[in-house]
Amino acid sequence: MIEIVQADITTLLVDAIVNAANSTLRGGGGVDGAIHRAAGPALARAAGALAPCAPGDAAITPGFDLDARFVIHAVGPVWHGGAHGEREMLERAYERSFALAIAEPSIRSIAFPAISTGVYGFPKVGAAEIALRVMRKHESRFERVIACLFDRESREIYERMASS
Repeated sequence: MIEIVQADITTLLVDAIVNAANSTLRGGGGVDGAIHRAAGPALARAAGALAPCAPGDAAITPGFDLDARFVIHAVGPVWHGGAHGEREMLERAYERSFALAIAEPSIRSIAFPAISTGVYGFPKVGAAEIALRVMRKHESRFERVIACLFDRESREIYERMASS
């Protein structure tokens, strides 16, 4: 079962958290900035060494000062109206994140933010449909799969979609 919570993803006790990263992997605003601040400067150095990372791809680093042992940096697309492959890129970002988590046998729990729905402007409902579909596909391989939402509106969208 997918857990849906409204929380600060940096505080979750999980093996891996997914970062809604930009292609430089060096930090930015929103979830990305919060994760980088909580993990400390070593995260930016480790992640930056793996850059650039194209939209739809992901990279994995240690969690450094986080409780999570790993950070999976998933680069989602910027929304340009939906006719430029944004849905496919977002789905690939989730799939690539799961592939990296599956490849690391010690990852038994993973938490995802709502990738691309902040400053990247992806519509929240469409993003939730994609996220939940991919999470359902892979949830049996993990002890816990968490959708960690920052705001009430996103949490309510996920709850509504998960129950239908």
